[in-house]
Amino acid sequence: MASASVAPTSSLREANTHNVGADRLPEEMNDMKIRDDKEVEATVIDGSGTDKGHIIVTTIGGHGQPKQTINYMAERAVGHGSFGVVFQARCLETGETVAIKKVLQDKRYKNRELQTMRLLDHPNIVSLKHCFFSTTEKDELYLNLVLEYVPETVHRVIKHYNKVNQRMPLIYVKLYAYQIFRALSYVHRAIGLCHRDIKPQNLLVNPHTHQVKLCDFGSAKVLVKGEPNISYICSRYYRAPELIFGATEYTTAIDIWSAGCVLAELLLGQPLFPGDSGVDQLVEIIKVLGTPTREEIKCMNPNYTENKFPHIKAHPWHKIFHKRVPPEAVDLVSILLQYSPNTRCSALDALTHPFFDELRDPSTRLPNGRVLPPLFNFKSHELKELSGDTIAKLIPEHAKKQSPSLGL
Repeated sequence: MASASVAPTSSLREANTHNVGADRLPEEMNDMKIRDDKEVEATVIDGSGTDKGHIIVTTIGGHGQPKQTINYMAERAVGHGSFGVVFQARCLETGETVAIKKVLQDKRYKNRELQTMRLLDHPNIVSLKHCFFSTTEKDELYLNLVLEYVPETVHRVIKHYNKVNQRMPLIYVKLYAYQIFRALSYVHRAIGLCHRDIKPQNLLVNPHTHQVKLCDFGSAKVLVKGEPNISYICSRYYRAPELIFGATEYTTAIDIWSAGCVLAELLLGQPLFPGDSGVDQLVEIIKVLGTPTREEIKCMNPNYTENKFPHIKAHPWHKIFHKRVPPEAVDLVSILLQYSPNTRCSALDALTHPFFDELRDPSTRLPNGRVLPPLFNFKSHELKELSGDTIAKLIPEHAKKQSPSLGL
């Protein structure tokens, strides 16, 4: 497979009418020290700074820390979106390859993505190494997020198997889906954040270890109960039906729907709901799930009054997938893709589903005979408030040494 990119997305920012609680964080984060953006030095860079061979000089440290100059050489642009550009660069001091996401700053808003990235620390989430501001001759201010570089995306892996007319090996489907749910369980439970743009392009994969990392938190937000959010969020094929119904008080269950769509796509080799527009998207969903009941519509958006849908019966899930797809996979998809957001299983519940039991078997190996990437190295904040039974389901006996800090 050719090398891939860090996946960009076109993310819409909330209008400032809803900005009151935009930067509100869960209680437990109040004691975390988040440096103010002003502490990150601005470095003036001429031109776009993303051309091949362009050297970007940045300074880190200060405020009691020794100052240090770091030089990055731009190598190639690997993604464009409405937010700006992502390019691959090499740190000249260490030789390390990184991805730099360059975002035009609107001086009226705080950049929520930078605040979010500073809070995240998880093996299945792309890590922020460094950040700096840059300005152009036109006096435009750019925020540059220096991120770890991961060469592939789940999107490109799916395309690769399609091209060679093969089904993705089930062990990879299990590995990728499990790591997606682990990232979501952390983001939803430990951080209280909704990603709002889960799709195969935003799931990075190391093709050697098959470790998956969630990226692009440009649309992510802490959802506060009773506070409205924009419904035009998330990429179309992966948009939860409550968003199509215009709900503004949705929950992290929108990410669960998107992850269910990604799991179905890993099994099918193509998107499950490929709609051409918002309305068409709903038609695609109805063709599979059947017409939503009045009660289900109320659960998705209590303010939605139109109910003029043709009555269509649900298509049996097992008929949507190839007969070689195991019943546990079909069962997991069916409990993720529910109309009512509150009946979808949580990311944590998904992790303990029997579909992933093979990953908990100590004898399971990758097709090339190598060991699986680390799947059970849980930290205490990932397991907070969980019963002993749930923890025992999550961490198999043989893997307890992967989490020494838990004292299991």
